[in-house]
Formats: sequence, C-alpha cells, structure tokens
Amino acid sequence: MASKKTSTPPAKNPDLDLRSPEYYFNRELSWLQFNNRVLHEAIDPRTPLLERLKFMAIFSSNLDEVFMVRVAGLKQQVEAKVEKRTPDGRSPQQQLNDICATLRPMVTQQHRHFEQALRLQLASKGIHLLEYVDLNQEQRVYLQKYFEEQIFPVLTPLAVDPSHPFPYISNLSLNLAVVIKDAQTEEEHFARVKVPSVLPRFVELPEDLRLRRRGKPSIWTGVALEQVIAHNLEFLFPGMNIQEYYPFRITRNADLDVEEDEADDLLLAIEQELRKRRIGGSVVRMELQSSMPEAVREVLMREMTLEDRDVYEVEGLLGLGDLMQFMALPLPELKDSHWSPVVPARLRRLSDRPSETSDLDDTEDFFSIIRRQDVLLHHPYHSFSATVQRFITHAAHDPDVLAIKMTLYRTSGDSPIVNSLIAAAENGKQVAVLVELKARFDEENNINWARALERAGVHVVYGLVGLKTHTKTTMVVRREEGRIRRYVHIGTGNYNPKTARLYTDLGLLSCREDLGADLTDLFNYLTGYSRQQSYRELLVAPVNLRDKMLELIRRETEHAKQGRQGRIVAKMNALVDPAIIAALYEASQAGVRIDLIIRGICCLRPGIKDVSENIRVISIIGRFLEHSRVYYFHNGGEEEIYIGSADWMPRNLDRRVEAVVPIRDPDIQKDLQEILGVMLADNRQAWELRPDGSYSQRHPGANCPEQASQVMLMEMALS
Repeated sequence: MASKKTSTPPAKNPDLDLRSPEYYFNRELSWLQFNNRVLHEAIDPRTPLLERLKFMAIFSSNLDEVFMVRVAGLKQQVEAKVEKRTPDGRSPQQQLNDICATLRPMVTQQHRHFEQALRLQLASKGIHLLEYVDLNQEQRVYLQKYFEEQIFPVLTPLAVDPSHPFPYISNLSLNLAVVIKDAQTEEEHFARVKVPSVLPRFVELPEDLRLRRRGKPSIWTGVALEQVIAHNLEFLFPGMNIQEYYPFRITRNADLDVEEDEADDLLLAIEQELRKRRIGGSVVRMELQSSMPEAVREVLMREMTLEDRDVYEVEGLLGLGDLMQFMALPLPELKDSHWSPVVPARLRRLSDRPSETSDLDDTEDFFSIIRRQDVLLHHPYHSFSATVQRFITHAAHDPDVLAIKMTLYRTSGDSPIVNSLIAAAENGKQVAVLVELKARFDEENNINWARALERAGVHVVYGLVGLKTHTKTTMVVRREEGRIRRYVHIGTGNYNPKTARLYTDLGLLSCREDLGADLTDLFNYLTGYSRQQSYRELLVAPVNLRDKMLELIRRETEHAKQGRQGRIVAKMNALVDPAIIAALYEASQAGVRIDLIIRGICCLRPGIKDVSENIRVISIIGRFLEHSRVYYFHNGGEEEIYIGSADWMPRNLDRRVEAVVPIRDPDIQKDLQEILGVMLADNRQAWELRPDGSYSQRHPGANCPEQASQVMLMEMALS
C-alpha cells in the first residue's frame, strides 16, 4: 500500500470552511447513484443474460426499500414541517423533489431496456415470456383450466361502491383495477383484484405447448400471472361485462417505530409493530402502466392520498423484482461461472476430514490451529460452512468448551448456526446470544429464533435501549490443561450461510488474550449493567470508535505535515459522517494520499482543488455484493490495519454497537493489503466518483489486460 514520498504540501487555506454544503453530496441521491450502477449491470452486454435479469430484480427491490424507508421518512418530515437541512444543504422537501427527478429517467430506462432488449435476447435463448394476446388457442385453453384450478380459488374480487368502501391495498402488492358494466342496468362499477403473491409470478406452459425452435420445445415458455387473471375476469364477475383492466402496484411506509424505553417487553413491542407493518403505513408510491386512463388514475390517487410525484408510469410489466424467478432455470451457460468456496490455507489441512457436526475427532486440531496463529477468512472466496459454521459447531459439541457467547444481527431462516447454539445449550454449556430484534426487515425471523433459543435454555438478550447491536462477534470459552482460554471470531458480515455465498466479508479467528478479554467486557456491556469506557484492542461504538478513527486520520495528517508519507486506504459500504469527511479533507490538504473503496453511499466530494484533490473514490459492482470493511493507515511505515462491522456513518459511530479489530499478524496484514491493492487496480468492475457526483466506469486500456477484482480474488483463493 506504500507510495513514494511526497514533497511538503502547500499551506492549508484558512478561509475554507470544510463543513460548507458545497463539499458534500446528498445521502439519498448518492444511494440512487449506487442503484444506477446496479442497473448498469443489467444493461451491460458483458453480464451473462440471466445475471442481467438478477440485477434488474435487485434494482427493483432496492427501490422498494428506498421508498418504504427513505422516502417515507422524508415525507413524514415534510408533514411535520421539519426544516433541518442535510450537510449538503437540502431540506426534506428538496430531497423529495430531487429523488423524484433522479429516479424517473432511471425507472424509464429499466423498463424500456427490459421490454425492448432483454425480452428479445431471452427469446433468442429459448426463454419466451409472452403476452397473453400472442397465445394460440391451445395455450389459452390450458391457461383457462390452470386459472380455474390453481388461481381462481385464491382470488377475492373487491367491489367499490357506496356499500363497499375502497379496499385496503397491501404493501408491495400487484393489483388489477377493473372497470365493469352491469349487463342489466348498464351501470359502470370499479373493482380491485389482488394478484396473489403466494403463486408464481410467471406461469410456465407445459412442454408440449411451448414455442418450438428447430423442431424442439423451447427451454421455457409462459406468461405473467396478472395477464392470466386479467383474461379470465369473467369468472370473477359473472353476468358483468369487463370493460377494461389496469395493473398497478403500491409501496407503503414500512419502517418500524418502537419506543424502546416505554416498552416493558421489547420482543412483544416489535411483534406488534410487525403486525402494523403488514397492514402498512401511508402509501408513498404507486406504479402503473402508462395506458391507464386519467379517470381510473384519479380514483386511485384520491383514495390513497397521492400526488403526481408519487406516481411512476412504466411501459410493460410492473414489479420486475420477480424476475429473480428465472434464476432457477438450469442454464449455467447464461449465468456467472460456478464458484465453490475453498478452505483458507491455514485451515486447509483439516479439509480432508469430514465436517459433520458429529465428528469430534478434529475439534482439537481446529482450536490448535487458531492457538498457533490468527486465521483470516474472506468470504465467499473462503467457505463459510467449513470455517465459521464449523468453529461454532465444534464448540457446541466439544466437551472442553464451557461457554459460547454470540451476537446475531441477521441469519438465515434455517440457520445451522442457531441449531448449533441450541445443541450447545442442550449439551450443558453456558450459551448467551444477543439477538438484534431491530434488524430492519429481519425482525420476524429474529423473533422466531429468539423464541427457539429461549426454549432451549439459551440466555437471550435483545441489546441496549436506543442502540442497534450490529457487531459480528463470537466468543468460545474453553478449558485447556487447567486454564481457561478464549477463542474469538470477529467479522464484517452476518452469521448467515446464504448471504456468505453472495456477500464479500472478512473475519478473524484468534485466541489473543487481549481480544478475549475485550469481548468478555463487550458481552458484559451488552447483557448486564456496565459502562465500559476502555478496551485493550477493540474499537467499539459508541464508546471509542469515532474518536479512534478521527485520531488515526489526524495522525496521517501530522505525518504529512512533517514531510513524511501519509497514506489511508479505507473500504466500506458507505461514507456519510461529516466529521470523518472533514478530517479526510484536512488530511488531503496536508498531502495524505487517500483511496476510498465505497460500494454505496459516498457523501465526500473528491477531486476538489485545495480540498480533496488527493482523494480518490471507487465503487466496485460485481457478482458479489461488496460488504467488507477494511481500514489501512500507513503510520510512518508502522502500518496499522483494521477490519470490523462499522461504516463511517453517524448511525454506526453513534447509534449502534460496533466492533472493529486491529490486525496484528504481519502475514494477514500483507494479505489484506494485497486484497485492497487488487481492488484499487480493478479496471472492469470499478467505477470512479467524479467531483460532480457522477460515476465513470473504468475500462482496460489498449495495452492493459482486464483486471476484474472479484475474478482475481477467486483465482487467488484457489492458489
């Protein structure tokens, strides 16, 4: 990570106000820029075809969350007449206006590309998503029978008239607005039919009814579920004439509002809020096809209290998040090449042994390797099941293990880790688990696990009032030769075996005494009464993490001011915190070279003369979601490097419990520097942030080979 020594920088301009709005990007608009990069992957012809559908789906799902949480929150601020401005100087109303202006062309581009490009390319590969009007008679007869047997019993048509008030429309639901005419009275009526989410969104035709290519049936032929319903509405409204139908989809405020300090039982309080979420808050967005007539549109807008800016018109299918269904097709040639995570080199000699939970013979070997040296894990390049999952499973069955303590922020619905914790409790070990009930959109899953753990005798706690516990930590207490030894795992990602195959994350396995003592103090802070204000090695939010990060940045600034090399490389999901950004600006002014690898939101404006000209920001978008956090400081040649759960955001530094660990092993430090170096050299998946807030994707030069960091890291893991 080193660079050549630079000359003494010019003196800082004392007239510059580094907190001025002109030096900050808006958080919400930066997040939309990230989603624009996701959309680009869906459009980029270099992306395998089914992966392009996946990115289309991710883009749609991300926008759902933007509206359910961010837009909903801004609308609440506007209604409450909040005028507080963001660091970039925008009011809540200005942010809403700018979000709308930024999103509309992106949504238009998404739907246009799907309808005009991707559908044709899918058809060329034998995947035919047809319009109902293009079906032949045999196909229609089959779908009518399918409707009668599989769909019709599930549907509930809801009339709208003086005796039937406008029905409640659930969050993220796809619906048909139906206009019908009474055959006897000639009177027109309005009705709503919900497209059931419990059924597959895309209905596949049987092999003998698929379109054929060169005499063979296509791989997949089918239609959208809502079109099957729409063309069989006469079964729902017998004796009526169907005049017209129009699909629409709504998004509601889905953020939870729990007054923790007033809740006698946090678990019950969140369960109650989840029931409210299912009902949903106010409507914040409606998507509809542009063919919907003004009269129908006005009815929907009036009944759901929407303004024009809340309505998004699209051409073609709504709810493209459901395109993820096509990833189940057995077509590896249309997907990213298969990747099987490997066992890291320091654990590789265990890989020939069975990894079943009942195999206790290699427990000692696993712990002995950690005793000899720290182990760095890098998922999904390294296997989660053969490392983290195995660590916890072995601890659960090892007779010398006395206790296991763990924080759970998110995990899978069928979590083998939780099952191991239950087994540990049943084996008589002391097991304490902090389950974060406030992990957004995973609250219900976590409640279910909390109850299962409690039934097994695990000590379950729900964190601290006013703070989310976002740490990714595990401690195993083991009796060894008359003494107690503590083994720890500290990571950047959730204990979720499913996302561990999709997200890039780092973890450290260690039995360093100071880390064990620090985690003991941290768990006591989380489960008992403690005002722990100092830790030996860990940086913990909201205790000392903010101050320490600022101190590390300012130390590089001082090195540069003294004519020594100043160098910072930081990788994270988001950079939002104004104090951190101002400190980085000061470091840049002093001559510190700063490289930031930020997947999503970046509120820092790079490349401004006399302010941030020494700062470069890139974002890497690829087959894996970049989720790891790494912080490197040159420190005059005595390099320090940290990994952990925290981004540089106010919520991580001030309103969450986070843990960041220093890396002491010189070989692991080199490994992390190499990982950062590979990412900084990426010329395929990397995007550079410009001073105006736009991003430019890197491309290989004429005499430069393509370097895709995630591909290179897979190759490195195999070596």
